[in-house]
Amino acid sequence: MSALVDRILRPLATAAFALLKRRARSRPGVHAVALTPERRIILVKLRYAPGWRLPGGGRDEGEDPTEAALRELTEEIGMAGHGAVERVQSGRDLLLIVRDVRYRARRWSWEVEAVREAPLDALPPDLSPISARWLASLRGRT
Repeated sequence: MSALVDRILRPLATAAFALLKRRARSRPGVHAVALTPERRIILVKLRYAPGWRLPGGGRDEGEDPTEAALRELTEEIGMAGHGAVERVQSGRDLLLIVRDVRYRARRWSWEVEAVREAPLDALPPDLSPISARWLASLRGRT
């Protein structure tokens, strides 16, 4: 049943994302390098975009970047708790390293198709290019 729902929803989600992306171009983004206590990175696969990605999204006007990133982690991976948070600038977008993340991935989400953990030295081959660039820029800090 969920495969059928996914086949129906994926084109709709992709179209909605294209519309939202136009609106979001003027909004600054924030993404999180979410690390488990075992130092594995948490990645998401979105229904409307290819490849594994860092959790994150746009922030509202006046929204604190750290609060926005933590909100996105709660929405996208079901974050239940975390340790230290470090803010890192990467071009126009802000990255946060969030350590000791505890989470429970939701069974189904409109936005997130899957959540996975990966060792930092064995990232999936279909990691999105922007996520790969961000992670490369943080080498040695994670």
